[in-house]
Amino acid sequence: MVVRDALTDDDVDRIFGALADRTRRDILTRAIERVQSVSALARQYDMSFAAVQKHVAVLERAALIVKEAHGREQLVHANRPTIARAIALLDQYEQLWIDRANQIAAILDSEGEVQ
Repeated sequence: MVVRDALTDDDVDRIFGALADRTRRDILTRAIERVQSVSALARQYDMSFAAVQKHVAVLERAALIVKEAHGREQLVHANRPTIARAIALLDQYEQLWIDRANQIAAILDSEGEVQ
């Protein structure tokens, strides 16, 4: 069984929904690398400031980033605890698949011994 470590089904939907878009994944990567203003992020993309703000809002709703006022700027940084919980969830799914593959291998090995 996969234990979600305080992530609700809605949290998981928001996180992976946010990560389903390449621009948002890129924004998250930039936020992981360093704290940046929304304006600085917007200059990196061939889209309007408003469009970048919308991407940032999706990431913020998913708790993947945190936006904080710093004077007149809105600074964006990665929310590492949420990212860590998402990684842990994926690790649990990976372990399920590894366990299942090992079970299949054991069945195939035991069938080979019977012959």
